[in-house]
Amino acid sequence: PGMLLRGIKNTAGGLLKRAAHSQSSRPIQFPATVRLSHTMATAGPDMTVVLSPSKDAAKSAADTAMTEAGPIVRAMRCPTSGISVSSVMDGGNIQVVQLGAEGDMALRIIPDPYCETDKRAHMQWFSFRVAGVQGRKLRMQVTNAGEASYAPAWHGYEAAASYDSETWFRVPTAYDEAAGTLTITHDSPAHNVVHYAYFAPYPMSRHESLVARMQARPGVRLSVMGHTCEGRAMDLLQVGEEGAGKRKVWVIARQHPGETMAEFFMEGLLERLTDPHDAVARAVRAQCVVYAVPNMCPDGSARGHLRTNAAGVNLNRAWAHPDPATSPEVACTLAAMDATGVDLLVDVHGDEELPYCFVAGLNGIPAWDARLETLQHAFCTAFMRHSPDFQVTHGYPTDAPGKANLTLCSKQIGQRFGALSLTLEMPFKDTAGHPVPGVGWSPQRAAALGAAMLGAVHEVAPSLR
Repeated sequence: PGMLLRGIKNTAGGLLKRAAHSQSSRPIQFPATVRLSHTMATAGPDMTVVLSPSKDAAKSAADTAMTEAGPIVRAMRCPTSGISVSSVMDGGNIQVVQLGAEGDMALRIIPDPYCETDKRAHMQWFSFRVAGVQGRKLRMQVTNAGEASYAPAWHGYEAAASYDSETWFRVPTAYDEAAGTLTITHDSPAHNVVHYAYFAPYPMSRHESLVARMQARPGVRLSVMGHTCEGRAMDLLQVGEEGAGKRKVWVIARQHPGETMAEFFMEGLLERLTDPHDAVARAVRAQCVVYAVPNMCPDGSARGHLRTNAAGVNLNRAWAHPDPATSPEVACTLAAMDATGVDLLVDVHGDEELPYCFVAGLNGIPAWDARLETLQHAFCTAFMRHSPDFQVTHGYPTDAPGKANLTLCSKQIGQRFGALSLTLEMPFKDTAGHPVPGVGWSPQRAAALGAAMLGAVHEVAPSLR
């Protein structure tokens, strides 16, 4: 090991010297790297050693993406302090630029693939694990936060942290707009290992557990509509049996994979919907068949993307003419909807900036009429009765008549089926009307909102057709 470390140090030192004599005037911001079999090893002046997956060992393109100074480093350990950082995990996202001996670290968010419809490579989601930190003072600086897709959303934001991946709390976070940096501080963590994230992650293992648990319950059927670009299953849960006069209710979530609160919402809704002792759930099952897609973007979820699938497609801009090659997730879901019909759709999302729970309605689609307006009003009014966290005062601007974007899921489905079709948004931060200091919007609150929405579905179901 000693000879290996000396070799790494000498090689890295040579790379740094050559870079220093290059014609570029840009300062070196990333550690030098050398290749060792199936790993990438990095050595700094203080003998910090980095091992992260190489192209041969990692299937994710993000693991091997190149910067000007070499591959993205996703894991680093400081031998002096014993502190280590890693984003090599399901849904992980962070590049480790520098790790100091005293708990200071420089990090960068790894962008999604370039999205043609949005004309940018999205970035804002982060998720990483830090070890060796109990009782220390951590200062984690995200140096490219100013380049994020929704940079103004950093104002008033606090990062999520957890010791057990179940209970999440917020830690002090400050955004320097002039410098474009986000600084997360955590004084004296109570445990040795801490997970930090933009919002509480919903890993694929939890998704798989959810759909397996649901299909074991009476009246629930799990099927696979198709597969993603990378071959992951597009899971569909059908709750209730089809029958004459039954309303077809579709609820889909996480078209944008970084909006993890959407799948927590789905978990809460499904848990209540399948509860044999809940009177509202029994009534909904008697009136409706519910088709639930808990995760519309499994590839992006596993890769740690904010808004796109593996092909760099923003799925919520692909509903007018989905391409089976680049947006198979939408293509197979739309085909399933065409087969069943749709009386009500709720597409569940999260909003980076607005501290509210709200819906974006159907105003602006060509099919908008008095019937849809009445249904939309009734649904929102009922939802407010069932959850104080839901409101209608704040939200997105209303589309002008005939100006709705029909590439969006809710707009396309509303127009295609003449059905009530809504985009539901929840905050990454907190609700301004009912804040919970130190916690903010959380997995538990998202799940509670999902359970509460069932009451609104029950109230409007008789009027859906």
